[in-house]
Amino acid sequence: MISLSLARHVALVLALASGALSSAQAQAGTAPAATGLAADLLTDIAQLESKMLGLARAIPTDRYDWRPGTGVRSISEVLRHVAADNYLLPVLLGHAAPAATGITADFKSAQAFEQRPLDRDQTIAQLERSFAHVKGALTGTAPARMSDKVTLFGQPASVQYTWVLTATHLHEHLGQLIAYARSNNVVPPWSK
Repeated sequence: MISLSLARHVALVLALASGALSSAQAQAGTAPAATGLAADLLTDIAQLESKMLGLARAIPTDRYDWRPGTGVRSISEVLRHVAADNYLLPVLLGHAAPAATGITADFKSAQAFEQRPLDRDQTIAQLERSFAHVKGALTGTAPARMSDKVTLFGQPASVQYTWVLTATHLHEHLGQLIAYARSNNVVPPWSK
């Protein structure tokens, strides 16, 4: 049986450690770990990031301009679209995109980003940076804020809905890229 003084001592040590951790996180500029829905979405987005970047690296440079038909995005255009929306959707929730992207809350700024001529390596690098932006913004979203109301593409929505939309958008384009890759005889790296 633990004595009352030992229990108080342990409680004090835990409280001090917790305070030190919060202070260290504040000094380092890091947010505490996400919880609840944000934590689940972060896990999902990290898996999507791994698969999407794996595919982007597995597809040969000479296939980046391939498209399944006229008027449909090419492989490169899909990857740039994903990167653009990885910046845009958090921007709509108040998480500014890096200035170099030029992306603001105006949808046209994301469209302009998508049209930038980038080679394969630049596209992959931009995709990596965009995933870091999404994950940082989601990590910084307090659970209490999830039910806050926002306007999303002119429609009422919640912060939570916007984050779920972010993940489902990534799933949609991962499926598209899998089909594009297989149409070009590229096996997704995780399927080998």
